[in-house]
Order: sequence, then structure tokens, then C-alpha cells
Amino acid sequence: MDIATAISKNGILIRLTEERWKHIILMHPSLVSKQTEVLNTIKDPDYIFQGSAKELLAVSATSKRVYLVVVYKEKIDDGFIITAFETTDKLWLFKKELIWSKVS
Repeated sequence: MDIATAISKNGILIRLTEERWKHIILMHPSLVSKQTEVLNTIKDPDYIFQGSAKELLAVSATSKRVYLVVVYKEKIDDGFIITAFETTDKLWLFKKELIWSKVS
């Protein structure tokens, strides 16, 4: 069951299901009260990176050191969130292919 949606930079409706949200907060308890931030990262990310399995990683800097990463898939007219997490290790992230950036 979908509990929330957001429109990606590509104009695709991205769904957050109840099952995925439970997975996210079980694996990353720091995100329990951050569902809005997760959705806003899809809507208005600082960066979008290409993942290794055709997934996209929307990223927002939440502080100077912390990044919120939302992993999602897009199809032609539908999409869904796979997971989300916070990281302070940006080295692995910025090695990925950057496909969109808020700052040129």
C-alpha cells in the first residue's frame, strides 16, 4: 500500500509503500521522523547519481557532514523508493556517475 508519493526531477511519480517505509525505519531508525525529508529529497535533491543496477540515488545535504540518500527506481510512468539512509561517507557516493546537480 502506498503511503506517500513525490514527483522526481524527471516528472515521474515515485511511490513510498508501507513495506518500504517499515524497512527504512527498521534499518535506519534515525529516519523515523524524517519521512517528509525523504520525500523532499526525491522532489528537490542536491544531486542525483546513477546506481549500479539502474537505480537512482537522490541526495540532499542535511548538514556540512551528513547526506540523506534516497534510492529509487524510475520506469516510464511509475517509480518507487527502495531505501533511504544517512551517510557521512561521501567518498563512495561521489565516485558514482553524477547525472544531475542543483549547482552547475
